[in-house]
Amino acid sequence: MKKILIINGPNLNLLGVREPVVYGKETLGDINEAIALLCDQTGIACDFFQSNTEGEIIDKIHTVLTDYDGCIINAGALTHYSYAVRDAIASVNKPFVEVHLSNLYTREEFRHKSVLTAVCKGLICGFGKDSYLLAVRAILNLI
Repeated sequence: MKKILIINGPNLNLLGVREPVVYGKETLGDINEAIALLCDQTGIACDFFQSNTEGEIIDKIHTVLTDYDGCIINAGALTHYSYAVRDAIASVNKPFVEVHLSNLYTREEFRHKSVLTAVCKGLICGFGKDSYLLAVRAILNLI
């Protein structure tokens, strides 16, 4: 059975509370439940990881090399400046799909640039929880 990892970065543990007008009212747990259901329906296994710490996220990315067939990542604010996360993704020869709940290009200027997109197979943003569900469907075609 194919297996994917879903990584969520800084502050995503506060979904449902943090800026619900931007990020929605669903919690990370709600989103993970929807992802798990879709993965079950499509016959793939999934694991979830969230951290507010860059080094922990990098360490988890490294596990994709040996333990997973691909990864969906929402790196939160690390998206815009973490060359260390970018390099970790680039060092793992597995498909990554970058996701964001909000549309980065309708927000503040600094959010318009992702240093991760160039090392990911694709980017899905602006669809709230459905960004993750679309990413699951996309990664199925890549693994």
